[in-house]
Amino acid sequence: QVQLVESGGGLVQAGGSLRLSCAASGRFFNAMGWFRQAPGKEREFVAAIRWNGGTTYYAASGKGRFIISRDNAKNTVYLQMNSLEPEDTAVYYCAAALLVQGRLGVPDIYNYWGQGTQVTVSS
Repeated sequence: QVQLVESGGGLVQAGGSLRLSCAASGRFFNAMGWFRQAPGKEREFVAAIRWNGGTTYYAASGKGRFIISRDNAKNTVYLQMNSLEPEDTAVYYCAAALLVQGRLGVPDIYNYWGQGTQVTVSS
């Protein structure tokens, strides 16, 4: 049974940092990503990483502030978020792709999703 278990969300002041974690189990995934969805907005891509090789991809909104990484031994992907802004407030979702067929920034290529974790950045 595939499971993606997220943790690490919370409330932080603007300029602060948070680290999200997503522990995957049940299958081998070729790529994992983070997406977010703010109230009234569509789900948007944040970052992704290829499991083999570790190539990373970022949306413009997080480039230079967010870092995605993985721990192969723990089958876990992380999203380190620095210099957080109120505009980063959203529910953050972890996603996993069995095969990489298309662009990693597109939600449709992901086969499994986590339950989401709330990130709130106060001004």
